[in-house]
Amino acid sequence: MDIHVILVSSIVLSAFGFGVVHGQVLSCNQTPYPVTCHYFIEASKLPASNEMSGLSFRDTTLRVTLEQAYEAYRVIYSMDMSSVEMRAKVAWGDCLELYEDNVHQLNQTIFTSSTLDKPPTIDDVQTYLSAAIANDEICKNGFMDLNLASHLESFPSVLTNFSELLINALAINKASPIPSSPPVSRSPSIGNRRLLANGFPSWVSMTERKLLQSTTSATTADLVVAMDGTGDYKTISEAINASKKLRSGTKRFIIYVKKGIYNENVVVTNKMKNLMLIGDGIDATVVTSNKNVQDGSTTYRSATFGVSGDGFIAKGITFENTAGPQKHQAVAFRSGSDLSVFYECSFKGYQDTLYVYSKRQFYKECDIYGTIDFIFGDAAVVFQSCGIYARKPMSNQANTITAQARSDPNENTGIVIHNSIIDAAPDLKPVQGSVRTFLGRPWHQYSRSVVVKSAIGGLVDPAGWAPWDGDFGINTLYYGEYMNTGPGADTSHRVKWPGYHLITSPAEAGKFSVQDFLAGDAWIPATGVPFTAGL
Repeated sequence: MDIHVILVSSIVLSAFGFGVVHGQVLSCNQTPYPVTCHYFIEASKLPASNEMSGLSFRDTTLRVTLEQAYEAYRVIYSMDMSSVEMRAKVAWGDCLELYEDNVHQLNQTIFTSSTLDKPPTIDDVQTYLSAAIANDEICKNGFMDLNLASHLESFPSVLTNFSELLINALAINKASPIPSSPPVSRSPSIGNRRLLANGFPSWVSMTERKLLQSTTSATTADLVVAMDGTGDYKTISEAINASKKLRSGTKRFIIYVKKGIYNENVVVTNKMKNLMLIGDGIDATVVTSNKNVQDGSTTYRSATFGVSGDGFIAKGITFENTAGPQKHQAVAFRSGSDLSVFYECSFKGYQDTLYVYSKRQFYKECDIYGTIDFIFGDAAVVFQSCGIYARKPMSNQANTITAQARSDPNENTGIVIHNSIIDAAPDLKPVQGSVRTFLGRPWHQYSRSVVVKSAIGGLVDPAGWAPWDGDFGINTLYYGEYMNTGPGADTSHRVKWPGYHLITSPAEAGKFSVQDFLAGDAWIPATGVPFTAGL
């Protein structure tokens, strides 16, 4: 397996790695892990070129972290797994993929004219670092999914070093004085970043916008998938693999998937950027599978459809996992695609239906069905005008809609549910009084979920939110509700946790605007601001 990495010389900063942040001297002593910071910055013996002599503390830290990302990947790749059981090899395979992606994410934080058109913004870098933290956590979770936590003891210390450097980089980058600016525009004709009248983010080009709004499948597709043989390929996976040779660069590549039930597990790697899948509509074009943790998969690998390539767009498709509640974690769709859009799609499963894994994502007029933690992950994600439906779980189980996985206070991630419907699915409605359903619970310590201007049905428990394990995270999470309606929106008996917020002011709600919450207004303008006109 080859891997491309930019290893840039790191400069040795005097006085134990002092740099300038916010116009004042900032040292390793001010980072979350000062010992690790000192060691790796001082240990870098590569010469400092004139070009790099003015690099800030932030830039040096990013380069050192990149070097350790590559070292961590190299060590995992070199591990001898020949004598371990198959389940451990499955979890190790996840780690290998995730640490290779860490190198990719860290590469994106460093600007060179040969790899990027424009320098990444502070918000972009925070997104890439947050994604790397998610990768780091999920590598470990794979072993725990399969009850193999003891295998983590054999993992080398280089992984701990990388984790600590990553957390330091996240803190330093967040404190950077460099102003945010828009990401590279996907369409030269769009100069501003305002939400247009048709309700799509500005980075969705006019051509893409027309395709998403089209009521017919007669689109100009690069490839057609049809089970009956009337297209170019009979499976989605075949078409995606073919696109590697047929496309030029990273220009938008459109695959039209005709009506049918496609029983396959689809993977879109981080090298497959700007793919667009258009189906014939919810429950017409269906991608289905039944992989699950109970039968030996990790949660990450159980996804019926998993996408890592940035700029992914899907319209008019149902993604489902039919493993059922008795199989526990079974993902229908996993997305780690930055600046991605899902429009008029449906996601059906039970536990862990929709894995909003990482980066910036937008779901509009979509339906999500599940039982336990059925919208979960560590993305910065907004659900706008969606239907969120809790299904009937197994006996003695409760439903939890969200399980957000922010593990560091400096991550720019969270789940925002805006102008949506939260209700019982048909199988739950007759018995919803006997099943407790909660808006969410804290998967990780700094879990962040907000529900704004949504209609909450009577299925939601008066407490609103559920604990994960005792008082874990209740002081550090951020759960908020603002201007919701419906019988389940009554907040008089909500949890009394320090991290729970009944938002009453537009100013507080404004913290979840695209400017403040979702990486400056380059993400999805106004989607998370309930008082903005037109929402």
